[in-house]
Amino acid sequence: MQIELGGYLIDVEIEYKSNKNLYIRVNDDLKMHVTCNRLYTKNHILDVITKNQKKLLKMYESKLKEVDNNNFYYYLGDKYTIIYDESIKQPIIDGDLIFVKNEKMLDKFTKDKIISVFQERLDKCALTFDSLPKYTLRVRKMSTRWGVNNRGNNTITLNTELIKKDVTLIDYVCIHELCHFLQANHSPKFWAEVEKRYPYYKQARKMLREV
Repeated sequence: MQIELGGYLIDVEIEYKSNKNLYIRVNDDLKMHVTCNRLYTKNHILDVITKNQKKLLKMYESKLKEVDNNNFYYYLGDKYTIIYDESIKQPIIDGDLIFVKNEKMLDKFTKDKIISVFQERLDKCALTFDSLPKYTLRVRKMSTRWGVNNRGNNTITLNTELIKKDVTLIDYVCIHELCHFLQANHSPKFWAEVEKRYPYYKQARKMLREV
């Protein structure tokens, strides 16, 4: 059977077992798998799904994102289908495809690009300032912030996930963090400094909030 959940049309597979309770999971094929005993009718199952639709929608979208990340590669605002080929010596981007030998090669390519692209964009954005302290770039994956400016040791840390975004958005984050050398907080003076160098910062902030 099929259900509609949050705008998604989802296939539901029911497997009858001797277990006492009803269990629901979302598989890699994006089908909802229900395990229960035969005392549960389809209407009863649908009722359970309806009562737990928010939790199940979150579960489905989490699996959808996981599957998407496993099949596609996001780089500088573009989406590529990953093609694994043991004969590949180095990553090749051709159209909307990226050819790599294995995940290890793809990870190395990503790490190398993160360092080179971020340093290039940060240094280019720094040219829009009259004077800045000598800074150091660091990178790490962050769950709630795109960048951090540590004025104590003049370090700018950028979120590694930014490599998936368009260069213009990377530039916005670089300018945002560099402006913190001039203004430590997010006061009107701070945003005035950002706007001087990136007039469309409000649009950039909105785009970065989008999934």
